[in-house]
Amino acid sequence: MKNATTVSIRPDCRGHDSRRTFLADIGLGFTGLALGAMLQRDRAASAEEHSVWRPPSGQPHFVPQAKNVIWIFLSGGYSQIETFDPKPELNKYAGKSYDETAYANPLQDPLFQLRSRAVVGGDRLHSRIFPMQIGSRRHGESGIEITDWWPHLATCVDDMAFVRSMYTTDNDHNAEFQMHHGRHKLDPPQPVIGSWINYGLGSLNDNLPSFVFLGQYKDTRVRWNFDADYLGPAYAGVELALDPKNPLPFGNRADGVLAEEQRNQFEFIKQLNQLNALEYPEDEQVRARIKSYELAFNMQMSVPDALRLDDETADTKRLYGIDDETTAVYGRRLLAARRLAERGVRFTLAYVSDYGEWDSHTNLQQNHARSCARVDKPVAGLLKDLKRRGMWDDTVVVFCTEFGRTPGVEIRDAYKEFTGRDHHPHGFTVWFAGAGIKQGVVHGRTDELGFHAVESPHYVTDMHATLLHLLGIDPHQLDVPGRKRLEIDYGNPIHDILV
Repeated sequence: MKNATTVSIRPDCRGHDSRRTFLADIGLGFTGLALGAMLQRDRAASAEEHSVWRPPSGQPHFVPQAKNVIWIFLSGGYSQIETFDPKPELNKYAGKSYDETAYANPLQDPLFQLRSRAVVGGDRLHSRIFPMQIGSRRHGESGIEITDWWPHLATCVDDMAFVRSMYTTDNDHNAEFQMHHGRHKLDPPQPVIGSWINYGLGSLNDNLPSFVFLGQYKDTRVRWNFDADYLGPAYAGVELALDPKNPLPFGNRADGVLAEEQRNQFEFIKQLNQLNALEYPEDEQVRARIKSYELAFNMQMSVPDALRLDDETADTKRLYGIDDETTAVYGRRLLAARRLAERGVRFTLAYVSDYGEWDSHTNLQQNHARSCARVDKPVAGLLKDLKRRGMWDDTVVVFCTEFGRTPGVEIRDAYKEFTGRDHHPHGFTVWFAGAGIKQGVVHGRTDELGFHAVESPHYVTDMHATLLHLLGIDPHQLDVPGRKRLEIDYGNPIHDILV
């Protein structure tokens, strides 16, 4: 008997269906991940054991302000101090201990233990103040201050809403996954935010997946970031690659199989399923499966078209920095994200870093200068492109990392020179732009040394709740029977940055 506390919402594979499923797997050549993305549109995952409960209808719970999300992620933890929350007081007290400043020692603040569930370094590792490694200035009519490593984004500050009071609770890089699914590594995981959106709303385009991942698909460490967990593979992110020969990893036809041959295979599988539908006319899963095989073939056609960046004008490519070797990789990735959003993809997770790239324990000045130069123009180009193409009122852009960096210099025996900052989950900055977001505002604050989020602090699930709110979704209405969530999992929208 199936345990009521672990009810699966995945499709039920009956014995009479095994031959058909086997043939489908051969004909499609898709992994469960990609096939699952096709199944979700038709709500194949019905829970027959629970006649009252049904999955979401795919309709918003209230009037939405946005249609889709582009979530830009920078892996490794960029410094809030050298990016979007400059702290001149660090220059004043450079080389001094926290106790030698005019401010209370942040390591002795109760917040330090309250928001720590791992070894967070402690006074031994970063007790000496490390000055800012780059200058800063105010920009735009809003006068928002950011550092000089962002000359292109500096022209966009009047369009952005900065949240300078984020925190996570994991000092290890597992905080990266915490940013996406909301739970500390010591806790049972939850579905990631892209999967909740996929589950709640589905796709706007039957020929494309609802949730897409663009980035280092070969690095297995990032796959938790698009894992649907107990929602099942139907709601997981689908990996796409900017490779014209293989844009859908693991989803190509087998070598030697022509398009017409595969179309015939799909048709044969469809006929088998139609026979089954006559025998079981009330079986929603069979009807959904018939549809899913048609979508799978269409996806092989539509994905390459969506990622055909050569169709864009030279002016657009320059806007994203594709004509420059420094910015070309991330420029292409963000241009692809725009093209996917334009075609109805609900949620695109775009990596604009190598895995762990921003993890600057040493040589922070050199490393951050290089990484900012790779990211700055492509991200600014995306914002400007959304505005000029009339997509600003439909698309929300999120820009984030897993944690910040310590105000003090990191001191370790292994380092010959102390030139970097340690991991810092206690206070850092993310920003939003686009549909339903106020423009040219700063929300929240860290203390004068950039250590603790002291004004309007927000845990990561508040970011999730903000996106769900903009898309017209009440997260409490997405619950699955037998899957208890904590109240913090739902989060609270950051209303101060919403229109």
